[in-house]
Amino acid sequence: MRERNGLDAADIRILTAVQKYGQLSKTKLAELVNLSPTPCWARLTRLRAAGYISGYHADIALDRVVDTTRVVVTVSLTHHRKTDFDRFENHIAGIDAIINCVATGGGIDYIMTVVTPSLSTFQGVMDDLLSADLGIDRYMTYFATRLIKAEQPNLAKLVAHTTR
Repeated sequence: MRERNGLDAADIRILTAVQKYGQLSKTKLAELVNLSPTPCWARLTRLRAAGYISGYHADIALDRVVDTTRVVVTVSLTHHRKTDFDRFENHIAGIDAIINCVATGGGIDYIMTVVTPSLSTFQGVMDDLLSADLGIDRYMTYFATRLIKAEQPNLAKLVAHTTR
C-alpha cells in the first residue's frame, strides 16, 4: 500500500538508510532495508529519478582540518516585499561562507550560519552584505563556541508521526 507522496514503508526505509549512510552497495542497502537486492535497487533508482534524493555528502570533522570562526547571524530587512526577500536570498545563495540560511516569521527575517577562517574574514562577509544594497535593516551576531549537534531530521520518525 502506497502512502504519502507515493511512498510506502520500504521507500521510507531506503531513504532513511541513504540519509544515514550515504551511498551504499546494492547488497548492503538491501540488507539494511530488508529487501532483496534487485527490487531494492530499482526502488532506489526510482526515488533518485523522482527527486527524493537531492545529493550525497560526507560529514567532515572540520575542526580536525582547519580552525574556523562560526557565527550565527540574525537579519531583519527594512521592507518585506517579495522582491526584497528574493533579492536577499538570491544574493546570499552565492556566498560560500554562508552555509545555512533559514527564513523565519516574527521579528527576524533570516537566521544564517556563517563559517570563515577568521573573525576578520567574517567581518568582510558582513561588510560585503551591507554594501550590496540588500535592504538589511539590522543584524545581530552570535559567535559559536562549540558545535553541539548538527544532523538531519530522523525521516522515519517524522513520517511515522504524520501518518497517524
